[in-house]
Amino acid sequence: MSVKSLRQTVQGLLPSLTPVRFVAEDGTPAKPPTGYTEPPADQLRAAYRHMVLGRRFDTQATALTKQGRLAVYPSSRGQDACQVGAVLALRPTDWLFPTYRDSVALVTRGIDPLEVLTLLRGDWHCGYDPAATRTAPQCTPLATQVLHATGMAESLRRKGEDGVAMALVGDGATSEGDFHEALNFAAVFRAPVIFFVQNNKYAISVPLARQTAAPALAYKGIGYGVRSEQVDGNDLAAVLAVLTAAVEHARAGHGPFLVEAHTYRMDAHTNADDATRYRDDEEVERWSAADPLNRLEAYLRARGVLTDEDVAAVREQAETMAAELRAGMNAESVLDPLELFDHVYAEPTPQLREQRALLASELAEATEPTEPTESTGSVGSTTPQTQEG
Repeated sequence: MSVKSLRQTVQGLLPSLTPVRFVAEDGTPAKPPTGYTEPPADQLRAAYRHMVLGRRFDTQATALTKQGRLAVYPSSRGQDACQVGAVLALRPTDWLFPTYRDSVALVTRGIDPLEVLTLLRGDWHCGYDPAATRTAPQCTPLATQVLHATGMAESLRRKGEDGVAMALVGDGATSEGDFHEALNFAAVFRAPVIFFVQNNKYAISVPLARQTAAPALAYKGIGYGVRSEQVDGNDLAAVLAVLTAAVEHARAGHGPFLVEAHTYRMDAHTNADDATRYRDDEEVERWSAADPLNRLEAYLRARGVLTDEDVAAVREQAETMAAELRAGMNAESVLDPLELFDHVYAEPTPQLREQRALLASELAEATEPTEPTESTGSVGSTTPQTQEG
């Protein structure tokens, strides 16, 4: 390869020097970026609706956790544009591989909010059908789902389908070996997979500067030959434009694409975390001014494509959804212990059948009524006793 060709190849992989954006923090138009087209107004209106619904879902789930209805809830408040933009860039036939923090993405995907919270409630390891929704179970271990997404993308490619897979990860996942293995495999085999890094600046309490010395996480793709980009993760228009381009790149057979979104987690890591121990109020307030929902609303209002009536209607819809979610979560779950053995293998092993039969027998014995016994006046008897003399 000539020096000129090498330079062109490297330039084709490099992300923009600054994150792509269309809308500034105050909701005013930013200088249009080169190489990207702003999504049409009707798509931005639809995205706004999903963001309002997603934000209400998130706040309701947080409240349910405080009420003891959820075992844990990792909020994505502040990352709303990433959650919504990722899903809207995909077709229903594409695959999504979410993390534990991507519940709003699942709601945007059209999955029943009650089913989304099944895992976090502790009822089941996945409350929805991954095959029917083309959405993998939410992944708790960091970065393991990027390997699954890459494998799925490669299978789609080999079968001649035009589907793609998108893996959602946080900045902490980029420090895991699985992440780098997936990038390398995807690049070598040109698998149609998008690695979408939501860089919210902390891996629980570990700040980004303690994880990497790279100028941006987007540069991690270059060493593997992966086209990369960075985007303002709180600008829905920019997130949607960049991810749509990334999906089209992968779908056209050009291989994987890495996108880093610069965003911020407004709440603590989970309800079990005290974020004040590692970040100050000034930092949170500074990012609050860049709230993605407020930014998009201000932008659409200024363009005259969003009215007070529109805002009121979607907020009313969000409240209805929240009320239905509360009602569903307040209903006690009906659990079957024998489900422990379902879906472990496509065909249960003899050992699993034996264990299932043993548990079924024990459960049957525990529920059998006991014969009442005649009281003999022993300790604990409720029959009145008399004394002679």
